[in-house]
Amino acid sequence: MSTETLTLNIPTSLAQELSMASQAFLINILERGLHDFKIERALEQYNRGGISFGGAARQANLPQSVLAQQAYARGLEPPFSPKTVAEELGDMSC
Repeated sequence: MSTETLTLNIPTSLAQELSMASQAFLINILERGLHDFKIERALEQYNRGGISFGGAARQANLPQSVLAQQAYARGLEPPFSPKTVAEELGDMSC
């Protein structure tokens, strides 16, 4: 994996807390934070109606089933219109 150097200005209290952390630990924190940020951003756009759920999953780089779990964990539930309910239940008049 190629690498680049990144310089950040962070609050002193945070710098003191992270001063003893290993590079691998800091990389792990950044990767996790970026992963969570992508999920949050995708779900926010979906919740506002800006993108479809499939689009949100692609944006977050996750399968829809995993994004659905993430959405549920954050208290988001899919919108249900009468049309959606009818489509999900199918024609039950048989």
